[in-house]
Amino acid sequence: MAGRKSDFVLPTLDDLFSTQEQREEAKLARIRDIPIELIDSFPDHPFKVRDDEDMTQLVESIKERGVITPATVRPKDDGRYELVSGHRRKRACELAGMDTLRCEVVELTRDEATILMVESNFQRSQILPSEKAFAYKMRLEAMSRQGKRTDLTSTPLVEKLSGVNALSVSKIGAEAGESREQIRRYVRLTNLVPELLQFVDEGRIKMRPAVELSYLDEDCQRDVVDEIDMTDSTPSHDQTIRMRKFFEEGKLTTEVIQAIMEEEKPNQKEKIVLRGERVRQLIPKSVPLNQTEDYVCKALEHYASFLRRRAERDSR
Repeated sequence: MAGRKSDFVLPTLDDLFSTQEQREEAKLARIRDIPIELIDSFPDHPFKVRDDEDMTQLVESIKERGVITPATVRPKDDGRYELVSGHRRKRACELAGMDTLRCEVVELTRDEATILMVESNFQRSQILPSEKAFAYKMRLEAMSRQGKRTDLTSTPLVEKLSGVNALSVSKIGAEAGESREQIRRYVRLTNLVPELLQFVDEGRIKMRPAVELSYLDEDCQRDVVDEIDMTDSTPSHDQTIRMRKFFEEGKLTTEVIQAIMEEEKPNQKEKIVLRGERVRQLIPKSVPLNQTEDYVCKALEHYASFLRRRAERDSR
């Protein structure tokens, strides 16, 4: 087809005139033990390194067998190295009391390193929403600079992406098992203040309400955080939709956020359910239906008073 760019890449001369054994030897030549103090973390690394049970197991494994899979670093102009993949291995070596980390030194551009960093970390079994959010954003920005433009701030995403754009996002989605629209949602999370993003990681705020909150400015988002702390409840999807609508109309104030957050949400307020038939049998027929609640409350107050008097008598 005319004008279509081929993905076919010609092999290099080294590939054509070198054997597999020679290529393996060349790779081994790039592997060396590098002092940990000379290895810098990847800038804005989105994946958290946690000192959890898995880390403890990794430390024990490294103590027994060493680093089986070398980390990947790229050389820096100042003689130091930038860690591309292997942040958990580096931390485990530090905890194990080791001074060096076995690494493969690879010449990579900034964008190539970013893409490799994201791909290698997506092999983890557990990834937080915030980690996915910034990882997707970093990779898509790197792809954009490489000429694969992606527009993930428009809605709906599917309608805006076409040609190479759609193929780029589809490639990421296929690798991560996510739809293009879901990738857009994750990228929107990078606009949340840290406190709200932590609520998402903890599961207190779901994806869709979080996406709506990401359209608010920082001041409004912090007002939402304050109300969550005050009411010990998080906004529903419907509430966040209304917050966003008020914000876009220039009408979202602290008072409006308070009013919305103070609304009772069936899924967040525990209710006491009394079976009407059983309760009605205990209430005199002379008590009107509209006075049932008052009668029950007075009866409970009387019973509570009786329990207090009995407890005082038994303690003598």
